[in-house]
Amino acid sequence: MTQVALGNVMVDCGDESRLQAFYADLLGWERCELFARPAVRSATGVVFLFQEIEGYVAPVWPEEPDRQQKQMHFDFQVEDVAETVRRALALGASKAKVQFGGDEFVTLLDPAGHPVSYTHLTLPTI
Repeated sequence: MTQVALGNVMVDCGDESRLQAFYADLLGWERCELFARPAVRSATGVVFLFQEIEGYVAPVWPEEPDRQQKQMHFDFQVEDVAETVRRALALGASKAKVQFGGDEFVTLLDPAGHPVSYTHLTLPTI
């Protein structure tokens, strides 16, 4: 079987420059451009591209009938959840009104309304 590698993650939004700045500052990733789109790139090569969509409608989370549903969300593992949440809020995120994580994780909404969860860093088990 041929190996498949993640090329990038495309994130739809209403303001691609604002979302690029948010994720660059939050994650400490390099700002760049790929395929003529604003992007951020990690030191290991993971790329988030941002595409401004005319008439973009932010998702509602948690989901509600007859409203724009989320189509993706990010789950980040971090060393200090409280500090990362403070930084994300200062950069323009908002705290989701409903929290399902208890002591496990916190969910925020990025400036485009996408859910982003933060949990304590753990090593994956295979």
